[in-house]
Amino acid sequence: MRRASPRAVADLLVAAVPALGDRLAEERIRRAWSAVVGPEIGRRSQPRAFVDGCLTVTVDNSPWLHELTLRRDELLARVRERFDGVRALRLELGRLEAAGGEPPSREPRRALTRLDAADRRAIDEAVRAIGDPELAEAARRLMTKAWRAR
Repeated sequence: MRRASPRAVADLLVAAVPALGDRLAEERIRRAWSAVVGPEIGRRSQPRAFVDGCLTVTVDNSPWLHELTLRRDELLARVRERFDGVRALRLELGRLEAAGGEPPSREPRRALTRLDAADRRAIDEAVRAIGDPELAEAARRLMTKAWRAR
């Protein structure tokens, strides 16, 4: 009996379920993204989807989206060097996911403390030195927020 050479499980799965090809390629691209495009671009962008040769990349802010749009041909060439199935690059603005595939969590807000009478008197005394009533009120709000967040 002739033995076949070993084959990767991924190859067998793609042969059995052709739709998995893009998904496996997408995962490979995600894992190598920062190495392919560089750490600075890798921090600001993330591959989101790979369908029919088109790689969709999410960028976290407008200035970086503009920068990467201008550098699209360069980025596409870098990605194609490593992943020949990528034919097009689509860039979109969006929120990046954390490493585990979930949106990054925001730090919980700290509870604001109530000001006691002495704190309110100290703020009033500091604001009294400001002659412009609108500016004095803005300073009062700012100082109140700062003191409450301590």
